[in-house]
Amino acid sequence: MKVLVTGATGFVGTALLQRLSSEVGCGVRACVRNSGALLGPGIERTVVPDMGPESQWQDALAGCDVVVHLAARVHVMQEKNADSLTEFRRVNTGGTVNLARQAALAGVQRLVFVSSIKVNGEVTAPGCAFKPDDRSDPQDAYAVSKDEAEIALRELAAASVGQTGVGMEVVIVRPPLVYGPGVKGNLSSLLRALCGRVPLPLGAIHNQRSFIALANLVDFLVHCMRHPMAGNRTFLASDGQDLSTTELVQRLASALEKPARLINVSPWLLKLCATAFGKHAEAQRLCGNLQLDISKTRDLLGWVPPMNIDDGLRMTVTGYLDDHRKS
Repeated sequence: MKVLVTGATGFVGTALLQRLSSEVGCGVRACVRNSGALLGPGIERTVVPDMGPESQWQDALAGCDVVVHLAARVHVMQEKNADSLTEFRRVNTGGTVNLARQAALAGVQRLVFVSSIKVNGEVTAPGCAFKPDDRSDPQDAYAVSKDEAEIALRELAAASVGQTGVGMEVVIVRPPLVYGPGVKGNLSSLLRALCGRVPLPLGAIHNQRSFIALANLVDFLVHCMRHPMAGNRTFLASDGQDLSTTELVQRLASALEKPARLINVSPWLLKLCATAFGKHAEAQRLCGNLQLDISKTRDLLGWVPPMNIDDGLRMTVTGYLDDHRKS
């Protein structure tokens, strides 16, 4: 099997390359934006400087059986582009569809597209976890672009079957927040605060949120590359164990072997204060529920997350401390 990985130098891509390079009988080609990107031994390099509707993928796709598509314009906390939806669509929708069309013509058998749980929405009602077949409800430009890419990929997969009799299969994976060594964003900020023994007003949040360890997501993507029942389906993936924000902070502190200096502040007061400072979305992520139902993933594919959440958090903490020492 020859696998092309886009977004190969990113957070998930780097870990996926490491996993695939150790797989027996698996050839790996990494798509990078410039020729100077560092890759591991035995990994082919192909350069595609930009991922858009006009990008040329023929050389990158030659001889490939599977594409794992990770490259994307990612969701950012402080969007600076006044017309962000247009740029998200150019990369995440137009760029993805362009790649998929060329992949189908090149004879690729399966494309695994890493989307986002944000396609389902931003929040779940208590006890009502998202399911893969729920009606989509994207709330921002990033999620809209991913949703539109999913719709186009399903149409393309169906059309390719009509043209050739076989066609290229599409597997869509929607993960929640991914954590692991090298993680950035809010989780990194939490670790920094805990290391600095900063008191956090997060001691009374009783929500439930799903997460996925980097190692678990990589394992699931490899599973989706190969499993005969994965083709032309959409899956949700998580650790299978949900945590409140308070529990997450406590477990991170335990992994750091530091006290969690938590102050009990009512979630409604947190949201009120955050909204006053223009941080409503951030407060929603801290206080709201976002749960994934992965029963379809377990039942249809027989996939069980190989790493539990505490081991995943310990690996995250170890990676954070190693990076901190180097800097």
